Amino acid sequence: MTAINAEKNSDQADGEPTAHAPNNVAHCRWQWRDEELVLLAQKAIWRPSGEELFVADLHLGKAEVFQACGIPLPSDDDRSTLLRLEKLCQQWKPTRVIVLGDLIHGPLGLTERLRADLRTLHNRLNAEVLLIGGNHDRHLHPDAFPQHPAFRLGELWLSHEPEQPMDGRAGLNLCGHIHPTTTLSQGSDRLKLPCFAYDNVEQRMLIPAFGELTGGHDCRHRYRKWLVAEGTIVPWLDNAQASNGSKVKW
Repeated sequence: MTAINAEKNSDQADGEPTAHAPNNVAHCRWQWRDEELVLLAQKAIWRPSGEELFVADLHLGKAEVFQACGIPLPSDDDRSTLLRLEKLCQQWKPTRVIVLGDLIHGPLGLTERLRADLRTLHNRLNAEVLLIGGNHDRHLHPDAFPQHPAFRLGELWLSHEPEQPMDGRAGLNLCGHIHPTTTLSQGSDRLKLPCFAYDNVEQRMLIPAFGELTGGHDCRHRYRKWLVAEGTIVPWLDNAQASNGSKVKW
């Protein structure tokens, strides 16, 4: 594995998505055709042209679901997740926040407190909030929070689970569901980090899970990745050597 120097522009190849030098280590600008996206270290994506903010997989109420199953977990993770989202909106001031599925974890987690948080979410974020329904949202009543099917936005196809555009037109599939991560190794040490993961074959960008209590799927060498750690985002070259147990040199 080789880290890309985040302070330098990468070379642009005709017809290929191009990574641009970020303004700082918390942002990374990336171009797909005419769509400019800003990958954020807060595990979200900013779309400047429409002033939209994309997040995925908040899984609110997950601690309460575990509690109902007899597993003792603290109940303050939702507050932390929502506070991070509030601060993100205060920074970027989006006109619309689009949640790419799994806003909640399940019906057992829909406490009165969470219902109240959902009712006031638009006001708290000072933006329209649109939810593309995910597999965990299927029990969420429309009165609690309306859901929308996958749809096109410019050259983007927005969905929860990975899928090809359903309107027959080419587009970049922006989705959640996978909770992409990367495992770095040095000797016997292992470090698992959330990441953005781009599949050049399927023309798909996976967004890391925004929620606190979420696991992750280790994305292998088929993806180009941007690692997220300690408030920074690092473009990362991960070639086929990664699947052969190559080591990371820090």
